[in-house]
Amino acid sequence: MDCPSDHRHHAGHEHRHGPGCGHSAVRHGDHSDYLHDGHLHCESSHDGEVDEHAIEVDRRHPAACAPVECGETHGPTCGHEAVPHGSHVDYLVDGTLHHPHGDHCDLHGPLFPG
Repeated sequence: MDCPSDHRHHAGHEHRHGPGCGHSAVRHGDHSDYLHDGHLHCESSHDGEVDEHAIEVDRRHPAACAPVECGETHGPTCGHEAVPHGSHVDYLVDGTLHHPHGDHCDLHGPLFPG
C-alpha cells in the first residue's frame, strides 16, 4: 500500500493494528485503516510506523451541508466513533459519516468496513 505523500506519523504509538485488534477497521483506498481515539491509523510500510490518515473530501464523501434526520448531538462524548474527514471530524453512525452543523447533522457519505 502506498501512503499519500502528505501523510503524518503518529509518534509513540505502540499498539499494532490489524484484524482482531479491537478497533474498527474501515476501507480507505486500497487498504484498511483503524479508528483509534479519534484518529484514522494505518500500519505503515516504513519501519513499523503508524500513519494518520483522513477520509478525503470527494464526490462520495462530500463536506457540503446535507441535512440528515439524526436526532442526536454529536461530539466527543456522544458514543459514536470520531472519523477524520478532510479538515474536520465526522462521527460514524450506522455506517455513515455524520457531521454536526448548527442545529442539525450533515450526511457526509458512507464508510465501509475494512
